[in-house]
Amino acid sequence: MALLVLGLIVFFAAHTVTTFREARARLVARLGEGPYKIVHSLVSLAGLVLIVWGFGSYRAEGYIPLWDPPVGVRHAATLLLLPAMVLLAAAYAPAGLIKGATQHPMLTGVKLWAFAHLLANGDLGSVILFGTFLAWAIYDRIAVKRREGGTVRLRTGWNRGDWIAVGVGSLVWVAFVGGLHRWLFGVGVFA
Repeated sequence: MALLVLGLIVFFAAHTVTTFREARARLVARLGEGPYKIVHSLVSLAGLVLIVWGFGSYRAEGYIPLWDPPVGVRHAATLLLLPAMVLLAAAYAPAGLIKGATQHPMLTGVKLWAFAHLLANGDLGSVILFGTFLAWAIYDRIAVKRREGGTVRLRTGWNRGDWIAVGVGSLVWVAFVGGLHRWLFGVGVFA
């Protein structure tokens, strides 16, 4: 469990630095934009590797159960992951109604993803892992809103970017439900 917690600290320290704009600006001034992005990416990757390794070790050592989620809640969590995947895809798709309405579809998608996993898993490691992602996404959304002055830029029409987000997000969701989740993480969606 220590590796999981260390990974979360490293990963989110790198991501939280970006919310402190003056500190980030000083780092960019000292390192340069390109080197800053490289260091940020490498630290984030190191954190992600530690998270995956730590969570895998925790699972191998045995879960620490806290509660047993009912089957219906697990199915509801699976359904919540569909809009989460669409929102994650929308973050990289051309701007459209989804991106405009959510302002930051990546953060909204991460919140849904983490919440769904908290519903579906009742063990301590999952609460630490997904609870940390949920808390960070909430924090980061608040930080972004403060930085942007709470401005809302809604798009009024559905467009190609929205179709791309729905298509890609749906395909990714089908792939995960169809076995990709089991292949990547050793646990089936409906396990």
